[in-house]
Amino acid sequence: SSGSDWWFQMVFCATTASIVSGAVAERVKLSSFLIFVIFLTAFIYPIQGSWSWGGGYLSEAGFLDFAGSSIVHAVGGVAALVAAIMVGPRIGKFGKDGSVNAMPGSNLLLATLGVFILWLGWFGFNGGSVLSADPALTSLTLVTTCLAAAAGGIGAALFSGLLYKNLDLTMFMNGVLGGLVGITAGADQMLPGSAILIGLIAGVIVVLSVALLDKCKLDDPVGAIPVHLFCGIWGTLAVGIFGELAGFDQFMVQLACIGITGVFCVIGATIITLFVKAIAGLRVDEKEEVEGLDISE
Repeated sequence: SSGSDWWFQMVFCATTASIVSGAVAERVKLSSFLIFVIFLTAFIYPIQGSWSWGGGYLSEAGFLDFAGSSIVHAVGGVAALVAAIMVGPRIGKFGKDGSVNAMPGSNLLLATLGVFILWLGWFGFNGGSVLSADPALTSLTLVTTCLAAAAGGIGAALFSGLLYKNLDLTMFMNGVLGGLVGITAGADQMLPGSAILIGLIAGVIVVLSVALLDKCKLDDPVGAIPVHLFCGIWGTLAVGIFGELAGFDQFMVQLACIGITGVFCVIGATIITLFVKAIAGLRVDEKEEVEGLDISE
């Protein structure tokens, strides 16, 4: 029904907004973030979403994005990237000598619980995107979703273990989320083996892109940009590599459409961020940041 369709799109829209919050955490003004979210959800998300899921010109071109690797995740990731660049890094994240200081989360138990809640929620995110109770298609979607999540965690844990000679729980958790984001565009049409491969590659992408952001002096406290932007791009392209219509033509359609969406979102998010900066400012002052936003906000 139109009511359930509206509700389904509304929570996808909320997901897009929530991705940005992690990338600007611990230093952004709450009021400024809320203004940013209003514009992101009122204009950027519905306009680009309608190009693919509203019978728009991207879907007519043959673009496939089952449950939003690009429409939800990469779009949220682009907005997060723009916002993180504009807000700047947290105090103490990067030393004057170019060193990178790890600023780990204060409660890994709650972070782990959050990842498991997301893993469970993704069965609604992808399984619900079948938009019917078709048992064969729904069960395939649930299986590919779970396999990619598990493979993403393993891929990130093994790869970061090889690179850094330690096992990092946060890398494993972001690998799980990267695997989930990666399978989202093609969860309805992948073979189980392909889903595992997509997840493993997504896990590696997470580790590499975390290192890339550090090199670029970009501060993303929770790894939202590696998970949602980089793995969202990978998942969208994976449809052209492993999907039912896989081939050069489909790959190029996927690439072109994510490029079009990306350019639109970069321009839109930049305009919004500059507007918010002009009317309200973006960052809390230094004293408030050092004390912690829980107190001042």
